[in-house]
Amino acid sequence: MVLITRPEGLGPDQIAPSRRTLGLATVGGLFFATYAPAALSQAASPITTASEGLITADVTYPSADGFDLPAHVARPHSEGPFPVVIVVSEIFGVHEYIRDICRRLASAGYVAIAPAFFVREADPAPLSDMQAIMRIVAKAGYEQVMGDIQATLNWPATQALADTDRVGITGYCWGGKVVWQAAARFDAIKAGVAWYGRLAPATDATEAQVEAGRPWPIDLAKDLKAPVLGLYGSEDGGIPNDTVHAMNGALKAAGQTDSQIILYDGAPHGFHADYRASYREADARDGWARLLDHFQAHLR
Repeated sequence: MVLITRPEGLGPDQIAPSRRTLGLATVGGLFFATYAPAALSQAASPITTASEGLITADVTYPSADGFDLPAHVARPHSEGPFPVVIVVSEIFGVHEYIRDICRRLASAGYVAIAPAFFVREADPAPLSDMQAIMRIVAKAGYEQVMGDIQATLNWPATQALADTDRVGITGYCWGGKVVWQAAARFDAIKAGVAWYGRLAPATDATEAQVEAGRPWPIDLAKDLKAPVLGLYGSEDGGIPNDTVHAMNGALKAAGQTDSQIILYDGAPHGFHADYRASYREADARDGWARLLDHFQAHLR
């Protein structure tokens, strides 16, 4: 595997794993090698994007708190510079589905980078116990995640083939919410695509749950610094349609005419996840085409 953390070659810190990331290593890289077992459907036929013509790598770079943040990167094996897309995972972290998303974006001409936001606590990808996974995810608070996004925005500046003036972000489920938050916080992000991220607290959420989830996307509509395309399913049991309509209303009221949510009729949560039973091929393909069009319009 070719490391690309520095255009001039490898440094000593890239040849040997650091003390803070050594415990994350697996055979063949820093990350769990296959699909997250907690959500994998035995009947699924996941999409596999070929790596020919691409360079893929596991890298680390320092986050705001000094943690050596691991990330998976894919880019075209040709001259750039290329636009950058940050890929924010679901609650399962960086597993094969997320790596394949990076390869799909690299095949479309982007430098795609997927940070491992959860591994300070543990890697959720190999786990099948959902309660254990949720405990890990709960440790990744807003400020830590935004610090990791900032570190990920800093990383392209060290890469000769990355264009730091053209940076987008996409994310799934937990990562979909992060897309809205990051687009409201960072001027460097020029476009976002949020796949079914929660927009507002559940009606039965406790006060502690409401507070833990702040800032909620519904409260950030006026603060968006980049156009965000939301891709949501009408049959998502965790994201009621009324919150989607409320978010579209908030975007319109805020004058965010380049941002909107598309609601796919009959689609469940996770309809893009081709390794899960929730996968809906037609909606997933349409959503991916919309993602490419959105990034083409704002990052090219």
